[in-house]
Amino acid sequence: MEPREGVSKQDIREQIWDYMESQNVADFPRPVHHRIPNFKGSYLACQNIKDLDVFARMQEVKVDPDKPLEGVRLLALQSKKTLLVPTPRLRTGLFNKITPPPGATKDILRKCATSQGVRSYSVPIGLDSRVHVDLVVVGSVAVSEKGWRIGKGEGYADLEYAMMVSMGAVSKGTPVVTIVHDCQVMDIPEVLLEDHDITVDYILTPTRVITTGCERPRPTGITWSKISREMMEKIPILRTLRDREKQAGKDVTLQNEHWNLLESGSQRTAPPSAVRPPQDTSQPEADSMGAARGCLQREEAPPAATVYVGNLPRDARVSDLKRALRDRGAAPLRLTWQAPQCRAFLHYQDPASAQQAISCLQGLRLGTNTLRVVLARHQRDK
Repeated sequence: MEPREGVSKQDIREQIWDYMESQNVADFPRPVHHRIPNFKGSYLACQNIKDLDVFARMQEVKVDPDKPLEGVRLLALQSKKTLLVPTPRLRTGLFNKITPPPGATKDILRKCATSQGVRSYSVPIGLDSRVHVDLVVVGSVAVSEKGWRIGKGEGYADLEYAMMVSMGAVSKGTPVVTIVHDCQVMDIPEVLLEDHDITVDYILTPTRVITTGCERPRPTGITWSKISREMMEKIPILRTLRDREKQAGKDVTLQNEHWNLLESGSQRTAPPSAVRPPQDTSQPEADSMGAARGCLQREEAPPAATVYVGNLPRDARVSDLKRALRDRGAAPLRLTWQAPQCRAFLHYQDPASAQQAISCLQGLRLGTNTLRVVLARHQRDK
């Protein structure tokens, strides 16, 4: 597949997702939008890893939890390799080690390779565990024959790799493999690549085994200037790693920290891009502006500068909305996320910025939902 001219990473993602759905290449779970897409023939593509010498001679394998990589996880278990799987969204640590019960049957091993098995048959691996990963297997939305990779946009695979570097679990020579459908292999403009992006050495599809020969350097650790305060709050292990690197004398300044973060021991203020937890999520839709009103009073935001976003999909993530806002050129100063009510509030610098954002966001869709974007109700009433 060829990318359109002047594309962004998100354009390429949407192109791949749309194509896989329209051509019925996609497989459960569907729709594949905003995911590492599963595809028909993923197990066949996974079988190709047996042809790689790096798989045969490696003992400790890290495989992402994505559905299309299930076949590789099963092969690792059947080959009696140590299988490490990142914890979902890194909330409870970095790795889980899959530990099938003694004498596990083929059916039990298949279950161990699923997302349910990762939860039921695993033990957490802490930062102080002696882990040396011989092979890394990641999911991708798009990948080029040069080894350049695009994920689903949340940066977890890149961050996982950087964290493994920081804890000494991988080295510069650790091979990286990705498994995709043939339609996901495409030219990716080099201008889209960033220093924190990981690259791949091998691409496995249902019909091909591609050795990329990629020589572009991979991340040499965590780029703290790319890490937000929001991400630090979501991923406790990052805080531990940051404390260790700070003690080692490394620069661990976070994204925008120079102007929105007071050091520990002082009163902290969240960065403008941070997600504010709802103060009262029990309010009915009819009183949906109450939380925004309270937030405005607490933060002393200018009046009439808050935008209500409703009809969010039940499975939407805050990162989905933030990415869509950036793509439309309507990123707010702050965002209040209220997932149980399927809504969010966008806080802008002044009324003019809020009105401009409303114009930019008309017709915005997340998944199959068209979002409702209006000025917050208490402001409209005024």
